[in-house]
Amino acid sequence: MNKNKQNIETVSWKVCGMRDQKNIYDVLTLDPDYMGFIIYPPSSRFIEKQDVSFLEEKWPDTVKTKRVGVFVNEDESTILAYAKKYHFDVIQLHGTEPPSLCESLKTKGFEVFKVFGIKDEFNFEALKPYEAYVDYFLFDTKSPQHGGTGETFDWGVLEQYSSTKPFLLSGGLSLENIKNIRKLDHLPCKGIDVNSKFETSPAFKDIEQLKSLAEWVKSINNKK
Repeated sequence: MNKNKQNIETVSWKVCGMRDQKNIYDVLTLDPDYMGFIIYPPSSRFIEKQDVSFLEEKWPDTVKTKRVGVFVNEDESTILAYAKKYHFDVIQLHGTEPPSLCESLKTKGFEVFKVFGIKDEFNFEALKPYEAYVDYFLFDTKSPQHGGTGETFDWGVLEQYSSTKPFLLSGGLSLENIKNIRKLDHLPCKGIDVNSKFETSPAFKDIEQLKSLAEWVKSINNKK
């Protein structure tokens, strides 16, 4: 059982795997805290599978959603080049990147999310070298394709999480299972990261489903 209980004031939410211009702007009307753009060519949601030159412009000042660049075992120079091109506020590292890369990105002013894959067990000692250099850990379902599988992992594993570092939960989250996140209230679970269960096709999100999610997040935050 977690010994470092931490009450999170508000639940944040992130919509990952975006690419289509109109779909992006429709999602932005729902005010997610973060929007993820995948910079990993093997992914079906790799942003450069179509023209995304519109992302080379910054959001209007009225948009508060932060842009997250999602990378898998990429070198720092490439990460920085993409971050400059697409105005990423946050760098999400989804591979086996070392703590030194997280530290370097932090010193350059980025928020850093470090992803770790979980299935039925996990050694949380592996997180300690990263704690000082990340804003959040992100726990996703372990898979060879590094996310977007639509599969969940055993959330019971998180009962062994003893850090006070906030984390985001991902991996097969849907309108059906998302309510179970309340069972993690005694843990520093800062928010959720949704993707494939809210899609009509890869990289294209179902706005009506996301509206329902946005209402749920709002209701949770109003109770805190």
